[in-house]
Amino acid sequence: MLFKSLKLGDLCLQNRIVMAPMCTFSAKDGRPNAFHRTHYAARALGGVGMVIIEATSVAKNAYIMPSDLALYDEKQTDAHRKLVKSIKRVSKSLVCVQLAHAGAKSSHKSNVSPSGLAFSNSLPKPKELKRDEIHEIIKKFKKATENAKKAGYDMVEIHAAHGFLINEFLSPLTNQRNDEFGGSAERRARFLELIMDEVGEILPFGVRLSCDEWHEGGNGINEAIQIAKICEQKGALYIHASAGGVMQNPSNMPEIKPLYQAQYAKAIKENVSISVIAVGLINTATQGDELLNNGYCDMVAYGRELLRNPNFAFMAAKELNNENFILKPYLGAFK
Repeated sequence: MLFKSLKLGDLCLQNRIVMAPMCTFSAKDGRPNAFHRTHYAARALGGVGMVIIEATSVAKNAYIMPSDLALYDEKQTDAHRKLVKSIKRVSKSLVCVQLAHAGAKSSHKSNVSPSGLAFSNSLPKPKELKRDEIHEIIKKFKKATENAKKAGYDMVEIHAAHGFLINEFLSPLTNQRNDEFGGSAERRARFLELIMDEVGEILPFGVRLSCDEWHEGGNGINEAIQIAKICEQKGALYIHASAGGVMQNPSNMPEIKPLYQAQYAKAIKENVSISVIAVGLINTATQGDELLNNGYCDMVAYGRELLRNPNFAFMAAKELNNENFILKPYLGAFK
């Protein structure tokens, strides 16, 4: 099942292996460089079905760290175009970029959040966003998506997880507004909805969600299912089912072990008709194949394993008796 192709709208993955978006903090002025072109092209050459480029800032004050990638100006767009070309020259992998605004988790001195709540004492206290500023950020997601299209990306992933700005709007723990962007679950989802409206007019998109905030009073899987249904209605092609990141010291932190987030993907998949990505310390071909065969997900995101081994997909092909998938120059190494 891991090596069965998958349709995402008009796009097609050659297999169900996804490179999870993992920050490398290796950019200058938000621009991908030789490191990024080599790093991502190596995993694509190694056979993954889709590469999701790490969290990429949509605004000057949206980064986690100053060394994040960004996609809000022309020079950054040109550098991303070179990155996409470097991947597509050597592979058939779909190339997706994760668009993000770090919100209160940004180290920028002018960071922002829905309600002015700080994530930690080590980060600047964020400014509470005004309505017009919220709409400006929505425009920035639109502009970043336009730049992603110019750069040649196949699709974008909207980062609505891990306590970053969109997640801060979604969560009752961090959203204490009493206007149209706060209060009920429906109003807390409005920010994400408006972003999806803009993004979906330009490129196909998926959404990454924190399906459990691991903290008393926060969103859990039932709330995540409702958000996923909204994403489906707005045209998302997939849900990337992750968890956590909203609170610095969550009250219900789970044991971090292989497959510890897989149940979230299964719960989402049982309630939507779009594709679902499972993630979270999935380390072997067998683990991924079993998740797919048992109906947990439609795609499997590998993170640390792909950092350790760019040719993980070839090893998985050998393990699962799909040797015809291994590129000829590498085939001898897997005999």
